[in-house]
Amino acid sequence: MAAWTEGILLGFDTETTGVDVDSDRVVTAALVAQDSGGTSERTWLIDPGIDIPEQATAVHGITTAHAREHGAAPAEALEEVAQVIAGALGQGGVLVVFNAAYDLAIMRAELRRHGLPTLEERLGREVSPVVDPLVVDRKVERFRKGKKTLELMGAAYGVAANEAAHTADGDVAHTLAVLRAITDKHPQLLEMSPEDLHRAQAEWHAEWAENFEQYLRGKGRSDATIERAWPLPAA
Repeated sequence: MAAWTEGILLGFDTETTGVDVDSDRVVTAALVAQDSGGTSERTWLIDPGIDIPEQATAVHGITTAHAREHGAAPAEALEEVAQVIAGALGQGGVLVVFNAAYDLAIMRAELRRHGLPTLEERLGREVSPVVDPLVVDRKVERFRKGKKTLELMGAAYGVAANEAAHTADGDVAHTLAVLRAITDKHPQLLEMSPEDLHRAQAEWHAEWAENFEQYLRGKGRSDATIERAWPLPAA
């Protein structure tokens, strides 16, 4: 039986106005599909309808003026993105997202903001199967020291840095390469079905969240709370 990495993989990433999934907006989105027929890519530049803070522009390079002049209307672009994701998952594909809890949460918030069906509503079920290299790496390389950023994780697995880092399409390509490097090093992941791996990641994330929350509280942050649900909090 062919490994699930030989089927449809759909990498997804966004660049945004900030890190608050409830109030910030998507500025760019990228989807990179890989299957036996090769690789295809789609990107969107979106006018978020609000100013893009300088801190966000410093990360992804998109200014408010550029987004307003060249960006698509949010509802139009987000609908297209959602259609592609739901379509791939409906055809048995695997959605690959680094730090999926963030990108999927802000995508859900944006779809709701513009009166569009969420991914769950389109699928009639939870968003799955999702593979998140961040969640997987935290489990299989639990004791590796250092931060778990995409760039540092790639270096740890011997994946060359992407010159287009911090662009949505560049990060998606890098994420897919890192995932393949992880499964090369830990082939037991390929023995699991995407659905079983999805369920396992939900457990792994909950375990990590509990431990990290206890760590933060031990450092004096008595009110620290880390979301246990993955890849999305309860609707």
